[in-house]
Parts: sequence; structure tokens; C-alpha cells
Amino acid sequence: MAKFHDRIEDKIVRFIAEQPMFFVATAPREGRISLSPKGMDSFRVLTPNQVAWMDFVGSGNETAAHLLDDGRITIMFNSFSSVPMILRLYGHGRSVKPGEADFDGLMSHFPARKGVRQIFVADIDSVQTSCGYGVPVMELKGERETLRDWCDRKSEQEIRDYQQEKNLKSIDGLPTGL
Repeated sequence: MAKFHDRIEDKIVRFIAEQPMFFVATAPREGRISLSPKGMDSFRVLTPNQVAWMDFVGSGNETAAHLLDDGRITIMFNSFSSVPMILRLYGHGRSVKPGEADFDGLMSHFPARKGVRQIFVADIDSVQTSCGYGVPVMELKGERETLRDWCDRKSEQEIRDYQQEKNLKSIDGLPTGL
């Protein structure tokens, strides 16, 4: 049975910390819905109603474009262990880019990594937990090193050039704010 909460309680903070991945869903007012998996120890609960995660350079930048256009966001965590649970965080988000006023303070919550494109911050309106009985039990083999290795092989300028080429507009042509 699904339960709603008005804040991220301590037991939910612990659940989030145990999950190796999460999913981010956003949508513009018109256009495609984006649903994207995330990992790499990149998520933090800042307060009972605010979360943040590091966003790394990638082939698209849908979340940033959708948040500029509409602002709504859903973040989902699944337990893949023997204790079933699904967690959804509903709210509104924004992107904080390197050089902006809040960026360094937000970055202090995360390990230093090359290739950080922005940090997303979401103000959470509603928290939902549900059973997750239909989610399979799976074993984590480890993190993929592909993105980290790619960033390590590139200079900061090469990463910026890649972002200029690939990350200025969404697949629907919306600006991303980069």
C-alpha cells in the first residue's frame, strides 16, 4: 500500500543512502518525457524537503531543459535487495552550474570528480513509499568506470567543447541553460 509523507524522514534518508542507483523523470510542457538512470554516489539529501545530485557530462541534457521549461521532477529509488521498497520524491527542480553562486557550497556535499556539468537541486513537495513486491532481487557487481575514464582522458577544454556540441539543446530543441 502506498504511503505519502510531507518530508524525507530519517528512515528514508537511510534507504536512499543504501541504493546504488536512482531514476530521474522530467517533462517539458510540450515534447518527450525523459526518464534517466543515475548512479556514481551522486545523490544527497540536503534537508527534509530538499535533495541534490551531481550531473555529469553526457550525450544529452534533457533534465536541465525540462526544468527550465516546466520545473516538475520525480525521482525514484528501488530496493533491489531482499527488503522490497519503492520511493518516489515529487517536486520542482533547478540546475546550478559551475561558477554560479550556490555551486561551490553544493559541491562540498560530494566527492570531487571531473566532468561535473551541473548540480541539480529539487525542492520536494511529496514523498511516496510503496511495496516494490514486483521489483526483482538483484546483486550489484560494481559501478561502471566508463564515464569516469572518458572524463579522465579529456582536458577541461575538451569536456567544455563536447558540452557545447551536444548539450545546449534538448532532443526537442529546448534550451538547456548551458
